Amino acid sequence: MAFDTHCHLDAQEFVHDRDAVIQSACEAGVTGIVIPAVTKQNFDTVRVLAHRVSTGAYALGIHPLFVPQAKIEDLDVLRQYLEQYRDDPKLVAVGEIGLDLFETHLKQEPLLNKQINFFKAQLELAKTFELPVILHVRRAQDLVLKYLRQARVSGGIAHAFNGSFQQAQQFIDLGFALGMGGALTYTRALQIRRLAINTNLEHLVLETDSPDIAPEWVEVDSSSGLRRNSPDQVMKIAQVLADLRQCDVSKVISVTDQTAQRVLPKLNALN
Repeated sequence: MAFDTHCHLDAQEFVHDRDAVIQSACEAGVTGIVIPAVTKQNFDTVRVLAHRVSTGAYALGIHPLFVPQAKIEDLDVLRQYLEQYRDDPKLVAVGEIGLDLFETHLKQEPLLNKQINFFKAQLELAKTFELPVILHVRRAQDLVLKYLRQARVSGGIAHAFNGSFQQAQQFIDLGFALGMGGALTYTRALQIRRLAINTNLEHLVLETDSPDIAPEWVEVDSSSGLRRNSPDQVMKIAQVLADLRQCDVSKVISVTDQTAQRVLPKLNALN
């Protein structure tokens, strides 16, 4: 029984068979699905969906890829939602938030400065409402760490982590777990696999990032032409992690579940 700590279950890719996807995940043994928001337009969507799914939880935040279209007033909306639903046991984090220095246009001014301003503001909100954060850190590990040290939030998850061992340790020291998902399943993902093998298992959590980052074995769908990831794949990802670490998959699932509940404490209410 495993947690998928990062799944965009509200995505358009699931519009035609979302219920079947949820059912498949439950049958596979997925006991928790964390659904992070990416923009104010889907705050209600992820909240309602999390309450529809018995194992669902959600996070509210503005993703760095959506910051270019966001308005400063959107941060006020986020504050209002965090205030309104602060006692909702299924609201487990502020997220998905962070910085993205992979997309060329996002690392140039004025968008880089806007990204930073939104990130800092959302970290402050997380601190105000005493919530952990779910981080997007694509090619921005050092810059994200800089603002985490300033904000001193209560930890969370560095989603889809692909940094150095030194950077990984710095996130861990700040109370973060490292998200391990579909990228782990590719033999060419050498750095991620080294991290997965050599990082203490107690600092790793499982995720899919569905419908993105499909594992190696997921084939192209004939109707859509896409390789769609889904939350039921988290069990197979756990098996790959166990194989890499040369341990039993039950240990991987047990330890990563405990870690997920440690860094996102409100997940304990799902059990």
